[in-house]
Amino acid sequence: MNKNIKLAVAGAVLALSASAANAGIIIPAGEWTVDLSGNVNSYAIWQKSSGTAVDGGLAGSRGAPIANGTTQAAQSTGLLPNFLSLSGSTRQNDLDVTWLISLNPGGYTSRSANGGSGTEHRQAFMTFGDKSWGSVKIGKDLGIFASDAILNDMTLLGVGATGTNAAIGGTTTLGRIGSGFQYADWKQQIAYTTPNFNGFQATVGITQAWGAWASSGLSQSTAKTAGASPAFEGKASYSFAANDVTGKIWVSGFSQKVDGVRQDENQAWAADIGANIKVAGLDLVGYYYGGEGVGTTFMLRDGYTTTGYKRDSDGGYVQAKYTLPFKTTVGASWGISNLDKVSSETASTLVKENEMWTLGLYHPLTKHVNLVAEYSHVTSTSQTNVEGTTNVGSLGGILFF
Repeated sequence: MNKNIKLAVAGAVLALSASAANAGIIIPAGEWTVDLSGNVNSYAIWQKSSGTAVDGGLAGSRGAPIANGTTQAAQSTGLLPNFLSLSGSTRQNDLDVTWLISLNPGGYTSRSANGGSGTEHRQAFMTFGDKSWGSVKIGKDLGIFASDAILNDMTLLGVGATGTNAAIGGTTTLGRIGSGFQYADWKQQIAYTTPNFNGFQATVGITQAWGAWASSGLSQSTAKTAGASPAFEGKASYSFAANDVTGKIWVSGFSQKVDGVRQDENQAWAADIGANIKVAGLDLVGYYYGGEGVGTTFMLRDGYTTTGYKRDSDGGYVQAKYTLPFKTTVGASWGISNLDKVSSETASTLVKENEMWTLGLYHPLTKHVNLVAEYSHVTSTSQTNVEGTTNVGSLGGILFF
């Protein structure tokens, strides 16, 4: 994966400031510098599922019984939807001021005269600050906790898992979300980021709190409300370079109160740690997270029982990529996400773990176009040790501008 593709990914996915999306089309406009950037991607996807469906599991087929060994084929966007981001930057009153708004259409449709898949609106924020003291972000953008986990996931350029609730036919696939890390998601926030102190940087923020919820079909489907308090998130990272070795180490955290649960159980929290090391053509990632009440896959899904007790969860992933002399990157990764039942619960069809192996080939056809081929094997296991599996293959490409 070449440097231009990496910069485009960082700009299109994280867009931590409007000026971060600097791989696009630059247009001077009076006091503003306008940047038009984004991506277009599409994949042919094949998947075959077998075993037994697991509530909250990622193995399975959308709209079809898993036990029948269902095979599906479709063409759709991958983990990233298509992005069209418009941003602007200027310098006013000794402040760097930026804004960014993005539109994010999917690419799937399965019947005639349907018009196409849904469109999301993931980003709409502004920032202001100065390199001497940092910057403030106000608006909707990628969450702070676990954001580095998804940015370092190699399936960001591809498909990964499809999932029973976000399968072929959804706006996007899941990548490694739910089988190694939890989704940072896109949320309203007010966040402060420090200047870069010789490689060290930190972000703290208040974000929109969410209610706890449960997988479809569970007796635990009674929703718990977000409550009167916001969520609190933060992260810190250190980037380094020494001779031919570069890397980054990061930690992040999440905390919020949840209403409708036991008073002594109403604080949901999570924390993580990760590292990325690069030497020559080798690129290694290791990541781990753990928490209480935050559930699995999506924040606060299946985090609580109907009686108001919070469940423990943890997981992580390891990943290795190697760029060959002809620029093709070969990648392999493994990850797992675990959800524990509380001692007072009986075993149920609720998911206990989602595990996924992925192999991928990523070739930069040009500095903006990447061709992608992936294979993933997903296993979902229930609290009663019942299993479902899905094999997913995909072939396609992604263009950044």
